[in-house]
Amino acid sequence: MDYKIERSEQYAVITLKETAFAGEIPGLFEAQAREILREDTHNLIVVMNEATTVDAAGITTLRKMIRLCATSLGTLVLVTKNDDFMDLLEDSRIPDLVLLPTLEEAIDAVFMHDLENEFGAGDDDDYDADDYEGISESNEP
Repeated sequence: MDYKIERSEQYAVITLKETAFAGEIPGLFEAQAREILREDTHNLIVVMNEATTVDAAGITTLRKMIRLCATSLGTLVLVTKNDDFMDLLEDSRIPDLVLLPTLEEAIDAVFMHDLENEFGAGDDDDYDADDYEGISESNEP
């Protein structure tokens, strides 16, 4: 597998230099991505600009990696400028697939995801009966 990895504090960018995400490539990719996730990076951006095809193993691997990232409150973002490849991935109906045309948009998506997690970790906005425990209503007008 021909690839390059760049890391930052909040994400890792894996640039795949393969024309097909098929055959043995998905397995090698999964092993590398799992290693990155074990190193406490929760967000993965995968640049697949050279890819034109994906097989069933590739689809399965993407589904697994999306679940693994989500389990650690991260996200997996795929980047490709190839409209046909984008359509192929969208037709695969991969749940929670984030597919964007540029690396800059992918980085923005990671930051937005982290912000959503940060704000979502606070108190909920729903009013529950527990919120009013110990509070009595006033009878005064």
